[in-house]
This record gives sequence, structure tokens and C-alpha cells, in this order.
Amino acid sequence: MKFSELPIPEVVLKGIEETGFTDCTPIQEKALPLALSGKDVAGQAQTGTGKTAAFLVSLFTRLLNQQKSGGEHHPRALILAPTRELVVQIEKDAQMLGKYAGFNIQAIYGGVDYMKQRDALKAGADIVIGTPGRLIDYLKQKVYSLKDVEALVIDEADRMFDMGFIADLRFILRKLPNYDKRQNMLFSATLNPRVMELAYEFMNMPEKVSVTPEQMTAERVEQVLYHASRKEKFPLLLGLLKKKGMDRTMIFVNTKREAEFLQDRLNANEFPCKVISGDVEQRKRMKILADFKDGTLPIMIATDVASRGIHIDGVSHVINYDLPQDCEDYVHRIGRTARAGAEGMAISFADEDGAFYLEAIEEFIKQKIPTEWAEDDMFVHDYKRTKRPPRPEVKSFGRGGKPGDRGGRPGDKGRVGDHKPTRAPRPKKP
Repeated sequence: MKFSELPIPEVVLKGIEETGFTDCTPIQEKALPLALSGKDVAGQAQTGTGKTAAFLVSLFTRLLNQQKSGGEHHPRALILAPTRELVVQIEKDAQMLGKYAGFNIQAIYGGVDYMKQRDALKAGADIVIGTPGRLIDYLKQKVYSLKDVEALVIDEADRMFDMGFIADLRFILRKLPNYDKRQNMLFSATLNPRVMELAYEFMNMPEKVSVTPEQMTAERVEQVLYHASRKEKFPLLLGLLKKKGMDRTMIFVNTKREAEFLQDRLNANEFPCKVISGDVEQRKRMKILADFKDGTLPIMIATDVASRGIHIDGVSHVINYDLPQDCEDYVHRIGRTARAGAEGMAISFADEDGAFYLEAIEEFIKQKIPTEWAEDDMFVHDYKRTKRPPRPEVKSFGRGGKPGDRGGRPGDKGRVGDHKPTRAPRPKKP
């Protein structure tokens, strides 16, 4: 199906054509006819299949076909996403697809200029894209109102649950007009019972659409698994980076501490890289992403904050330096490559801990990951060593004590929590 065959306004079609899209992807072919007819849609599709364009095109069409009836500065549409990176990506796609639609689109997320976003939201926006936290902050200050929202989109709904945003999400949804007075769209990588319960609670009889649930991973991703011990992983990584010619590579790890250690070692061995994780300042994260997208930075190390919602063309390789503990994260990680019909490679290392997660991952993706055995010449043993950063010191505060005390009040004898039980002094001899 082509976009031109659907009842889409000319100004939206013009934006679609400029982005280079002509044919609908499977999720767009199933979701667009329903959404354009005004029905609520709950869609399941793997990452990188074009679901963002599906809900944006539907949203623009609805707003263009309806006369604005609410307050002048009140938003007409709300798009909710779990991460800052996903909000930025959706805003970028919205600006491209809606270039000629004439809508004022505003992204709201934490980590950047608070007053600037506040003033922009107060001045008025047709479409607001944001994370729940900052949206609630401005909502409680009465910077804007949700009473005139005509369309709602919840993207990556399953991630909302995983990241603990469900209470915030419900708070926002209760501030909207009744579900039958707006159009609702929900998209998720998995439509599990929790997500569907949310859909039936806040949506008007949603039509459920699903695309290739049997094939959880992108078809054009070549997957390979190496069994390597903790000590072997870094020498093997260096060998692969030198031999495979990885121009644009994402390396995923499970913890921020491991990411920083890996960054130090790779930089010391002349492989320029930077880390993007949850507590990196937002401006710095955006700069790292920009450098990675334009090719200035060849390697980016990331925790799972970057496994969803980031569309970067030309990622040739994804390396799971640590296998993810959550099997769904495996699908999202390797989905950073082979996007929009391109080809890519996903390499995973299974060490002593990661081997325990392998069975659940393979059961979830409904396939065995091809295993290869690393030959001796693939390992680089002559490399520069760096010190592992110290573990963060855990300090406890006892009752009446100082930082570092184990607990207990001065003078307590033998209480649980004292660093060392004290004995009563022996009576002096007369």
C-alpha cells in the first residue's frame, strides 16, 4: 500500500514525500486505515518498523480535518514517551513529516532549560510531546491545560511500566477529556496483559493490530554469539573491532560503572568512544548522540537508556558486551541496527553471568542465536590496562551517629547494629 492511496491531506503527503517514504510498512498498512477512520488503535510492532510515522500521520490528519474548538493556548494533541531520547526523536520526525501542516510542536523533557520549556508551553502549542515527570510538573503549576486534547498517543507503553512511570501516566490520563471525546493510540513492542489493561481502561474499544509477533527480531540483523569469560571479553572485543571494520558501533553494557571502565580501556587503546547513560547530563547526551550520528564518534557505549527510541542511520554493528537481564531488552538493543530496511550485525558475549540469561532470551525471540567459537588469533592480549573505578562507598547513618557509623546510640551495649559490642567495665578492687 502506498501513502497516496490513503485519505491523507496534501500538506501531510508532501512532508512524507520529502522524507523519502512512498510505501507503507506492515504496521502502517494495518494501523493507518483504522486510525484515519477515527478508531482507537493498540498496535504491537518491533522497534524500527515505522510506528512513529503511523501515529504522526494519523494525528496530523485528524487535527487538519477538525476545526479547533478549545482554548487558544491549549494543546490539541498529547504524545507520551518514557525517555528523553525518544521524545527528541519523535519531535524530529514530527517536524519533518508535518513540515507543511503548520502545527506548533513542542517537546517537554527533563535535563534542559526549565524556564525556556515552561515559557514555550505557556505561549501555546498544538502538539505536545513529553515525558510524564516534567509534564506533571508544569501541569501542577497550571502552565497549560489538557482539557481540550483531541488526540492521545502513548508510545512504548510497556517501557512505561518497566521504568515505573505507570502512576504518573495514570495521573495525566485522568486530566484528559473522557476517552470517547478524543482519539487514542497506543503503540508497544509487546501488548502484554498490563498494557492491554491500560488500553481498555483509557481507550474507546481499541482495535488491536499486531505485526509479525512470531519474528521478534528484525529480519536483516545477522546475529552471532561468542562464549567468553569475563577476562576474555575485552581482548575479544579489541580483536573484533580491529578485524570487522566497524564504522559505527553501539556497545551495550548493564551498568554505568562497567560502561565507564570500558570507555577508559577503549580510549587508552586508541578506539575513541563515549558513554551515554541515564545520569549523563542531557546536553552532553545530545552532543554525544549528534557526534555519533554524523560519524565524528565511531563507537558509543550505552546502558539500556539508549536501547529504545533512538533512530540512527548506518549503525553497522551492535555489541552486547553484557547480555541483558531482561529478554525484551535484547530485541530493542539489536534493533538499533538494520533499521529502515538496511542490514546490520549483532554480536553478543555470554560470560559466566550472561549465560544464565541466554535461555530466556532465545525462548523470547523464538530462535537460537547462532554460536561461533573464537579462534586464538581473534584475541588481542597486548593492550594497555587501566584501573577499574572504585565501587561507590555505601555509608550508613546510625541513630545519633556520624556518616559511616553502623548504627546504635552512644552508650548502647551490645545492641544489634553496633560496630562492636561493648562490655561493662569490671568492678574495681577495694
